Amino acid sequence: MSSRQADLAIIGGGIIGLATGYRFLERYPGRKLVLLEKEPQLAFHQTGHNSGVIHSGIYYRPGSLRATNCRAGRLALEEFCRQEEVAVDICGKVIVAVTEDEIPRLNNILERGLQNGIRCELIGPDRLRELEPHVAGIQAIHVPEAGIVDYPGVCRRLAARIEERGGEILTSARVTGMSHVGGRVQLQSTAGDVESQLAVNCSGLHADRVARLSGARPTSQIVPFRGEYFELKPEAEHLCRNLIYPVPDPRFPFLGVHFTRMALGGVECGPNAVLAFAREGYRKTDINLRDLTESLTYPGFLRMAARYWKTGLGEMWRSVSKAAFVKALQRLMPEVRAEHMVWTPAGVRAQALARTGNLVDDFLIEPADRVINVLNAPSPAATASLNIGSLIVDRVAEQL
Repeated sequence: MSSRQADLAIIGGGIIGLATGYRFLERYPGRKLVLLEKEPQLAFHQTGHNSGVIHSGIYYRPGSLRATNCRAGRLALEEFCRQEEVAVDICGKVIVAVTEDEIPRLNNILERGLQNGIRCELIGPDRLRELEPHVAGIQAIHVPEAGIVDYPGVCRRLAARIEERGGEILTSARVTGMSHVGGRVQLQSTAGDVESQLAVNCSGLHADRVARLSGARPTSQIVPFRGEYFELKPEAEHLCRNLIYPVPDPRFPFLGVHFTRMALGGVECGPNAVLAFAREGYRKTDINLRDLTESLTYPGFLRMAARYWKTGLGEMWRSVSKAAFVKALQRLMPEVRAEHMVWTPAGVRAQALARTGNLVDDFLIEPADRVINVLNAPSPAATASLNIGSLIVDRVAEQL
């Protein structure tokens, strides 16, 4: 069987892969694009389990890719959603300090936000109660530019636009091999071979493995962290109006357990962050020996575990104890009770970890020979996806 021919092949049908395909055909109409997704449907993993928040960009180091892409990406995403009639609501969020020792960190976040051009303000307890009557805090940052969106809905519209412009989307198309033949990239997949001028690896939880298929040698490894959630029962949804976040621990790229009103209805509470025993380990009982062995024997993981074992134990305890999870949420909202909440499906985050034991805290996009590898795309990647897509297409243009 002959190979499909393409100018660009994209591996991965999450929001980054789809946004890249959308931006490529927007810039190069008439070019041939093939997108390969290993699952039977698009947006199956990280995108499909996303909490649906549109981030403002307040947290990120000024000048970082996360900071520079988040604000522009947010504006592009809002415009896309309005044009495509995807559910979106710029409802605002509060970042809440509940103890005096959190105030300096809250002020640091405010300063970052101002440096990043984010509209935000420091508020006291009275104004906080006006915004979120059931939240306890001594000070907070109000960020009116944050919001909520239906990310799977965004992906459906991106896919539709790609196909309207002549792009081809293959599902159940797991890439099993990659080689360079005559200045082109040859992809072997379960849906047939694709020969392309260039390839972009947007494979999320498997990004480092796909990069190695291309001949690259990533300096980091994907370690999967499961984020578990509760959902408020309908009779308790009034406790949360919009988005309620704690002051995060600056040592980690996780934002702490929080309350999120969802674009399609409901309120989620979470997530925690625990090592998943499989890269697609959405349940505590999901174990993949290859994945687990790779994580536990990776020098970077061992160094991180030695450094932060107490924090890790706390996250694991919240994973097995509903009471401990609820206690963490009650720091923000004393009225919430265990009987208000039910478990809801978890997500798994692909976190790149350096051999030094440091979590990679920025987007990591590395060009190689005719392949561009997206090796780390943590939050706010979904918010920034359309801008990241443009950034990747810029890299593609250098080799096209």
